[in-house]
Amino acid sequence: MMGLEQFNHRVTSANELESLIGSPSELVIRKQLSELDRHMQAFIAEAPFALLGTYGRDGRCDVSPRGDLPAVAQVLDPKTLVLAERPGNRRADSLQNIIENGRVGLLFVIPGLGETLRVNGSACVIRDEEVLESLAVQGRQSAIGIAVEVEECYLQCAKALIRSKLWEPPEPLKTPGLSCFAEILIDQTNIDESVESLDEQIQQSYADRLY
Repeated sequence: MMGLEQFNHRVTSANELESLIGSPSELVIRKQLSELDRHMQAFIAEAPFALLGTYGRDGRCDVSPRGDLPAVAQVLDPKTLVLAERPGNRRADSLQNIIENGRVGLLFVIPGLGETLRVNGSACVIRDEEVLESLAVQGRQSAIGIAVEVEECYLQCAKALIRSKLWEPPEPLKTPGLSCFAEILIDQTNIDESVESLDEQIQQSYADRLY
């Protein structure tokens, strides 16, 4: 027996799922925003790598790696960001999916940093000359790009990257334009907590709640 049929105990409802893993905390709910705040914009400005998730008309999903220096995407305003379409294998799965459905999910990654940034929203493939010109690298301008209208965005804690030991051995991390995770969460959620106290809780969570 192969595929999903080999599993006899599948979780099939939201209630069952909640009974198994619990409910999200107020902090987790409140940190989700509808547009990019200054912390998220700073994060994107430092992120040379992102994963782009799309799905086609037939429901098939695709995740594509994207990379650029100094940053993989450019923020035009709190609700809009753009990525250049660089030369690749010409399969254009992501682009075809965007044309068909116009929905994307992005995961931004900064090397050496555990936290990541998740952005979900609507998207389209663009040919706007002035936008693509601003994304040119070494004098080379892409013929097309991807524009994303942000609908929800939030920073993801570092547990997954800690578990994977992705950045080990650790290297010194220098991101002077980016606030620490605890400071960002307090600024976004307005919770009555000091940066030091929340950072201690986050670090404790990373140490005690990876599995």
